[in-house]
Amino acid sequence: MVQEKGTISIHTENIFPIIKKFLYSDHEIFLRELVSNAIDATQKLKALASIGEYGGEIGETKVSISLDKEAKTITVSDNGIGMTAEEIKKYINQIAFSGATEFLEKYKDKQEAQQMIGHFGLGFYSSFMVASKVEIITKSYKDAPAASWTCDGSTEFEIGAAEKTTRGTDIILHVSQDSEEFLEAHRLRGILTKYCRFLPFEIEFEGKVINETKPIWTKSPNDLTNEDYIKFYKEMYPTAEEPLFWIHLNVDYPFNLTGILYFPKIKQDFVFQKNRIQLYSRQVFITDEVKDVVPEFLTLMHGVIDSPDIPLNVSRSYLQADGNVKKINAHITKKVADKLSELFNNDRKGYEEKWDSIGLFVKYGMMTDDKFYDRATKFALLKNIDSQYFTFEEYKEKVAPLQTDKSNRVVYIYTTDLDKQNAYIESAKKQSYDILRFDGIMVDNHFAATLERKLENTLLRRVDSDTIDKLVDKGETAAVILSEDEQTKLKDLFKKISGKETINISSLPADEMPVVISLPEFMRRMKEMAVVQGMDYMKDLPAFLEVSVNANHHLIQKLLTESDEQRKEQLALQVYDLALLSQNMLGGAALTRFINRSVNLVS
Repeated sequence: MVQEKGTISIHTENIFPIIKKFLYSDHEIFLRELVSNAIDATQKLKALASIGEYGGEIGETKVSISLDKEAKTITVSDNGIGMTAEEIKKYINQIAFSGATEFLEKYKDKQEAQQMIGHFGLGFYSSFMVASKVEIITKSYKDAPAASWTCDGSTEFEIGAAEKTTRGTDIILHVSQDSEEFLEAHRLRGILTKYCRFLPFEIEFEGKVINETKPIWTKSPNDLTNEDYIKFYKEMYPTAEEPLFWIHLNVDYPFNLTGILYFPKIKQDFVFQKNRIQLYSRQVFITDEVKDVVPEFLTLMHGVIDSPDIPLNVSRSYLQADGNVKKINAHITKKVADKLSELFNNDRKGYEEKWDSIGLFVKYGMMTDDKFYDRATKFALLKNIDSQYFTFEEYKEKVAPLQTDKSNRVVYIYTTDLDKQNAYIESAKKQSYDILRFDGIMVDNHFAATLERKLENTLLRRVDSDTIDKLVDKGETAAVILSEDEQTKLKDLFKKISGKETINISSLPADEMPVVISLPEFMRRMKEMAVVQGMDYMKDLPAFLEVSVNANHHLIQKLLTESDEQRKEQLALQVYDLALLSQNMLGGAALTRFINRSVNLVS
């Protein structure tokens, strides 16, 4: 073969500085791209053999990565289809895209930088992110001489004969000085494990195969046992508890999709457990940021999704606009809903036992996806403080007779903290109310608002928000009859110590709190949202507090008969602070004064 020199055909002066500039933050993907190309070359050879266009021995189908630290080279070798000199010219030298100006404008956002390679078929050229010179030594499966190609990162190349006698391709990277981190074996091993762990042909590094060629999601569910699924889960998430259950995805029309999604056991800090689903394309790892492929509420799940319809280098804008991605998203939502419905209908007791973990997924989904909400109403559960579970319909039938207000709306009463709200819970229980448990402040505050919006003629009120006697018409509690003068005296007294303009005189049972302080439900939810977001909510609360004085309590009766004005104010302050304390609203100097006053009153 005659030695030949030429210029790479591109539509800009020099592509390599652009590649380095725009892809530097993600430059480790060079190895993924080169190994993926080697896998493609091997798959093409097998395809040609299967249709009779290649009759030779296929031999060992593996990709080898070798490191020569002294020579500062990384070599990726395959025994796939190989290339002729003419094919090198065609596939390597002719890089065509729509101009540097459009290119730079499209990828000016550095967050999109890593998406450039796949869009323009430049996978091989990602090697120049880490190499000062790249060599190709290749021999085609065809009866053609071996060829070599060399380029130093400029648009100049050399192509000529090579001494290679075996079919396949070697890509030799002469690592540049600023990328010598890739001359460390542990660094390469980490990249290969991350991106190539499940490739369909053996990947060999340092004499060891580093991948599983037939991962579990590529197999038929009929050929797998529960132990197989759990073993794979443990390999993927070694520190996690065993999953609750899983869904095996296998779709070939109208899009291709395989994978396994696991429902993990999760706690209330679920926000820290996102990005645990891995996205693959033909068994090559792409990303663990799958928000647009998987519905937002299912990003709490674990597992893998593999679809050849999603390219290796894919931008957020591509995911959001692509029709196949939208279909995949909708399909996964439906599969999850079907699985939950199946579990609920086939083993309700087992489903209820898992509800504390399942519930976070279901509630989150119902809040964010209207179609999922419609499906989930059949298997979503409400749990009360007695650990009984009800579907929405079941619960409405249970509480409607006792918890309907004057406007004929069913009132759902709930608690978010059994300990802190115990006094209010006990009060509600004495009136035969049923109380739901909404323990997850991260989700349940929003979930309550969703239910109130979606369920007809339904109110949701936290047990310590508005006083229950104002919501539900259960008839008047027999009240001590107060004259107008007595009511005025009580109101004036509590206005003075609380600074509130409005004081309510109520007729609660005699064994209830002497003073009840509550927040309107809308303010209660705003407060909880502020807590989650780390905001200071205390300064705005006093304006919204509602103060109700229980005329039936003996301490309130004592206030009316107390002649010592100073002692009367001290006693009024004491019962008012008790009400604040029950709402966890007493702190700092006010709490110190309360403690000192308590000691004085007792002594």
